Amino acid sequence: MSEKPPCDGASAAAVRAPRRVRADSQRNLKTLLETALAVFSTSGVEAPVREIAEKAGVGIGTLYRHFPQRSDLIVAVVRKEVDACAETAAELAAAHAPFEALKCWMQRYVDLVLTKRGLAAALYSGNPAYESLPAYFEGRLLPALQGLLDAACAAGEIRRDVEPYDLLKAVAQLSSSAHDGDPAHTRRMVALLIDGLRYGAAGEQ
Repeated sequence: MSEKPPCDGASAAAVRAPRRVRADSQRNLKTLLETALAVFSTSGVEAPVREIAEKAGVGIGTLYRHFPQRSDLIVAVVRKEVDACAETAAELAAAHAPFEALKCWMQRYVDLVLTKRGLAAALYSGNPAYESLPAYFEGRLLPALQGLLDAACAAGEIRRDVEPYDLLKAVAQLSSSAHDGDPAHTRRMVALLIDGLRYGAAGEQ
């Protein structure tokens, strides 16, 4: 006969404790990543990690337990932002017509590029810790964009010869050469670029 699960208060609390610990750990991790991004954006990637821990409301030991090296924290911040950008594609596709979803997502991608530019001092430092990030970018973002392009193409709203890699590269270059680093200028240029995809569309009159 199998044993019944404990039902006394102390035992039940012991069973629940690991779940609470895991939930707390996840919250701490999420807060750390969000705080690190904010601190890196304003103070640069060399900002003291103690400042990040204090603003996140966790001990420095908690930060080092998750991220033993500064590069570990930077990689985690970048991956989190890439994941958020990629996941937004499905949400926009469900909420908007195909071309509108594409336009909105490309502006979301601008946010990611601008975030990445703020971390450029680290990402382009030659540190081997960051070597896996370009492949991670492509693996997450290319499929997300391809789905949006396919939908807009099927709806006859854009031309058929648009490659997702080319579009991501073009937007990244526009963002890096933005006038005086002005995000608003970048967004206007990207909007013009995306609007140009309508030329030669199947539904064009």
